[in-house]
Parts: sequence; C-alpha cells; structure tokens
Amino acid sequence: MNRIVGVETEFGCLVHDSNLGRPEDVVEQIKDHTFRDRRWGVIDRHARDAFFEPAEAGGFLINGGRLYIDVVGSHLEYATPECRSIRDLIAYDRAGQRLIIAMLKELGWANQVSFHNNNVDHYGGHTFGCHENYSLSLDANRYRGEDLDLLFAFLVTRQIFCGSGRVGGHRLTEDPHRMFEEIRRHRADYAFIDQIYGVEPDPDVEYQISQRADHILHEVSGRVRFHRALINPKWDMFRDNSQTPRLHVLFGEANQSEYTTFLKIGTTALVLDMIEARCAPKGVKLASSIVTLKSVSRDSTWSWITRLEDGRSIRVVDLQRRFLKAAERFRGRDVETDEVLDGWETVLNGLERNPLELADRLDWVAKYKLLNLYRETEGLIWNHPAIHSLDLEYHNINPEQGLYHALQESEGLPRLVSDDEIERALCEGPRDTRAQARAQVVQGLRHHPTKDYLIEWDGVTLGAKRAILFDDPFSTYQEEVNQLFQGLQRTS
Repeated sequence: MNRIVGVETEFGCLVHDSNLGRPEDVVEQIKDHTFRDRRWGVIDRHARDAFFEPAEAGGFLINGGRLYIDVVGSHLEYATPECRSIRDLIAYDRAGQRLIIAMLKELGWANQVSFHNNNVDHYGGHTFGCHENYSLSLDANRYRGEDLDLLFAFLVTRQIFCGSGRVGGHRLTEDPHRMFEEIRRHRADYAFIDQIYGVEPDPDVEYQISQRADHILHEVSGRVRFHRALINPKWDMFRDNSQTPRLHVLFGEANQSEYTTFLKIGTTALVLDMIEARCAPKGVKLASSIVTLKSVSRDSTWSWITRLEDGRSIRVVDLQRRFLKAAERFRGRDVETDEVLDGWETVLNGLERNPLELADRLDWVAKYKLLNLYRETEGLIWNHPAIHSLDLEYHNINPEQGLYHALQESEGLPRLVSDDEIERALCEGPRDTRAQARAQVVQGLRHHPTKDYLIEWDGVTLGAKRAILFDDPFSTYQEEVNQLFQGLQRTS
C-alpha cells in the first residue's frame, strides 16, 4: 500500500462471576496489570483528553500501539500501531487480542471473563466501534463534495463483504428516558450531545449483514457518541503537525475473519487511491447513503438493490463492480494490491452466484450458516436467546473459546498471518513506519525509568529539553531515537 493504516477496536466485556465486580472494575484491573505489573508499556502521565482519556486511563505498548479505557462506556480499547501492509495490520490487530487474553490468564480469569470484538449489545441497545484510520495525501484538504459522495457510496455498500452479521436489529425511539438515565453517569456526554434518543430491539429483523447499520445517523459528524456517522474529523494529539492528514472511518465493524479484514482495508485504501488519482467511477452517488446503509443490511433476500441520485436503481454488487473496474488501473503496482483486486472480484462473483459459497471467507456468511444450522437443528426462532448467545460467542477473542476460532480449526478457514508473526507484532513495532520509533521509546523507558515523559502518536518528550516530533508517519526516526537515549545514558 502507498498509505498508512490503523484500526481501533472497542471490546465488549462479559463478566461471568459476579464476585469479580462490574465489567468496569475488571477492565480497570486488566489495564493496571498490563502496565503496572507486567510492564507491557508505559502508562499515560498526562490527560490525552479531558473527558474521554484522563491521565492513567491507559498507555502506549512496546509494539507501538495503545491499550486504554475509554471513559464513556468504560470499555477496553486497543489501537494498532501504524502499518504499511494489510498483513502487518492483521498481525498487530491479533496481537492486541492475544495480549488481553494473556492478561486474563495471568489474573486467573480466563473462565470468568470474556472479551468480544462484536459491535452491538443485543439487549441493551449499545453499540461500540471498530474504527479505521487511513493516511491521506497532502492535498486531501482539497477533497471535493463529489469525492465524499463517492466515498460514502463505497462505505455503505462494502458491507456485503465486510459486514460481521448479527441476529435481530435495533430501532430508535422517541422515548429517551432510559438512555438519559444512563448518560447522567458520564459527564463527558453532557459536553458532546444536543439530542438524545432511545434504542429498542426491532422484532421485524431476523438476521442482517451489518452490526452497526441500525445505529448510524449521519454521513459526517464530530460527535461520535450520539451523532454516529460514517466518518468524522480526526487530528493527531501531540501537535497538528503531521505531513499527512488522516481519514477516520466510524462505520466499520470488527471482523474475526482475516480474509474479510484484508478485503475491508485493501478495498478502502484502493478507493482512496482512485479518489486522489482522479480516476474514480462516475455516476455512483446514492440518493441517500444512510437509507442505503440500512436497507442493504436488512435485505433478507440478499438481492441488495439501491437507488442512485439520478433515480435509477442499481444492484449493489454492480455498484461495487464499478469501483473494482476503476481500481484495476493499480494492478501490477505491488503484490498486495493484486491480491486485493483478485479477492474483490472473487467475492463479488460469489455474492452474485450464492453468498453461502463464501462461508469460508466472509464473517456475515460464516456466522449465518453456523447459526442457521443450529437454529434449524434445534427448531428455534431467530430471536431465541440461545441464537443471540451464539452470535456473541462468534466474537469471543479467546482462541480456546470463540466460535470463529473453532470454525477456523474445524473447517480450515484461511489464515493470512502466522502465530510467529503475531508474537513478533506483540513485542516489536512495525519496521517501516514511525511506530517503530515509538515502540523503541516505550521499550527504552522500561530500562531508563522516568516519570517525566509524554508519548503521543506524533511525538515524544522526555524531560524539559528532549523531544522528537514524528510528523512523517512513513519515517522510522532511527537516528533521532538513538540520539535520544544516548543523551539519557549520559545524564543517568
């Protein structure tokens, strides 16, 4: 790829033993065990955000990524370091999961607590995200309205191969009292909302291909808690000094399938390539992105027909083929690009013939096939609690417990990264981005302990006079890091 990518995953926590306390208590202890007891990273001494990430809410890890508690919702969140290849990204995403499970085992909680990379609470109406970040070209601020229209058309229709799938659905209600009582506990919410709504289960939906489609209200929003959107503006935290701006995709879902993740990241990066190269397909603007998002997700016939701005109807598979055709101009650029293009074509062909053919590759299909088999065998309706429970267990990140991992072993679902690659991603930073320098600084601070440090995505400071700006995410900053620690050794 010719851009930097990263993923942030918010994990659901299920506590099976009430003696351990609330999920909020459990994630706090896991965070403390990670940083204070096992020293897998250095904890933040400063508040990164006055509302959402106060001091000591988490920190950067020795692999250059972050593990922290998002105050709103009190959920554990892991952010991968910046990566330049999709396989690296998958390895670092899996490494974060492996770290969480390792902490659970060390605390003796592996059978009492489970973490899930799903994106919805079936009964409570909550949703939690899996957000994607893509570096953009220097002239990205010149993105025109039609560029965003094209991006939205792609994002809301890529779910036919990127969706995680879910049992049931949610609908918004006009009675916000229950939600209002909940948010009273979070002072952050008062500063960022001007509209409150309630959420309740929708009995008219049996199964849909997206977990988050029912909860997305806008195309663009800076208020992500109660104004959930497809994308929202983001800036680096240390200084707004990066040489490349960043696209923050809110409408994404946590995938268990490595193949699905590969296509999700790869195809989206190619769409950004074609926007910046001014070779994007014409005539793909939708009549309504949000209407399409929901209708495609809920279409139980899997025919997926939507309406364009000009009034014509189009099959979503054909719309995606327009994007694929435009992206073919990048074929031959590198091996990974060709693999994405081949996979994109393969899944579109399979979705057109019979989506069930893709149960070995796509999450929503694998889950549907598994749950439907169980449902028919046991004579259950889709809304039965047992089906909801199996849906959740598909996303259990513990390889010894999760249904996806069992499918992977029994059905031979494809793996794109090895255990050795995941182990390396757990302990080292990527070798071709600024995350390598950040990882080395974190590792170095374990041997040169000091309380006077500040670490961010785009820079670090040690003491009053030592600082490095990581303003270019494509640089590894090796010389600067070496000089930084040589200075520390001289003064220690």
